[in-house]
Amino acid sequence: MGILLKGGKVLTGNNEQMVQDILIEGKRISDLGNLIPEEGHNVIDVSGRLITPGLIDLHIHLREPGGEHKETIETGTRAAARGGFTTVAAMPNTKPVPDNAEQIQWVNEKIKETASVRVLPYASITIRQAGKELTDFEALKQNGAFAFTDDGVGVQSADMMLQAMTKAKQNEAVIVAHCEENTLIHKGSVHKGAFAQTHGLNGIPSVCEAVQIARDVLLAEATGARYHVCHVSTKESVRVIKDAKAAGIKVTAEVTPHHLLLCDEDIPGLDTNYKMNPPLRGSDDRKALIEAFKSGIIDFLATDHAPHSKDEKDQGMELAPFGIVGLETAFPLLYTNLVQTGVMTLQELVDGFTRKPAEAFELPYGTLELGAVADLTVIDLEHEEKIDPDRFASKGKNTPFSGWSCKGWPVLTFVEGSIKYEKESVNA
Repeated sequence: MGILLKGGKVLTGNNEQMVQDILIEGKRISDLGNLIPEEGHNVIDVSGRLITPGLIDLHIHLREPGGEHKETIETGTRAAARGGFTTVAAMPNTKPVPDNAEQIQWVNEKIKETASVRVLPYASITIRQAGKELTDFEALKQNGAFAFTDDGVGVQSADMMLQAMTKAKQNEAVIVAHCEENTLIHKGSVHKGAFAQTHGLNGIPSVCEAVQIARDVLLAEATGARYHVCHVSTKESVRVIKDAKAAGIKVTAEVTPHHLLLCDEDIPGLDTNYKMNPPLRGSDDRKALIEAFKSGIIDFLATDHAPHSKDEKDQGMELAPFGIVGLETAFPLLYTNLVQTGVMTLQELVDGFTRKPAEAFELPYGTLELGAVADLTVIDLEHEEKIDPDRFASKGKNTPFSGWSCKGWPVLTFVEGSIKYEKESVNA
């Protein structure tokens, strides 16, 4: 017996919507059409709701092993399913770091045992993410590493990054970079701007990010490696990436919902739920990021879901850890505040979380077509509710968006044809 999604709307590719039934048999989409017979199938009425390919987030933190008080693979992937995500990629800044074959094997086994959605685990570029010695790229890739990153810290040595890109090229792997020049951080906790000055805080300058991207794109050009920039936050970074793409360098980039929606002017006092890395930048940066995403300079969207405990976040702006959660709120926040306001189209938003990350990393997901893997997200574009961290599936409640009223909530998430999340009222 198949599962028949009846009466939903799909995007046609030019931002128009059409009613289409979708039949799931086994793990794949077996039929698409307007009048698929209901007989012999489990029918789910999704009339009036949008059906998209399963959302993809290639930058999240699941904290396991070593940070289970913040999040686990189980809780983080339940949060992903609630947010409509069917494929996520987990960063390696765990304890221990997945920097050897045995540890990446452990992570993959834990994923098989406890994950609700597909998890692609990153391995680290350097041993213990210490920036001193390369990991064994070949062994890690053979044992299931998705790509290589030291996310959480920038690789400080140009020679180390050159060696990493050379190894990545040899192993047909992608280098994914958190770009931050440590000598320019100056113990900063927020962006070097008006907010930092008003509150007497050390600021992190924009050049801290852009200067390392500039270094890395030249190294990528020299080695021919595929290079991806995490959580772009500044207009200077956008300029460097634009120039690199124009030069034919193999570079892609991502931007987070919070950097598209907020700037340092929006921080309401010393609230650590507004502390993330990279920090919220200036209003000109935010505008530049939106334009860069719409024009394709920035390739896709990623949440940088970074859960922390309340005790950790309660330490004050200078001592609290960087990071906010994002998996359960990303789509409704962007739909409500950017699509409904006309800043971007629904097609651009959906593509940014589906087709574009899949294309950038050559993944066989992100499409809604006959024979495709049945990773699907059903979204209610009309229902409106407020963001309530107490209702999150994630252990992390650290969000600056608490109380924001949004439309565009996922109500049903399929991974390989199996329901992984169903909002109570979806089939009422």
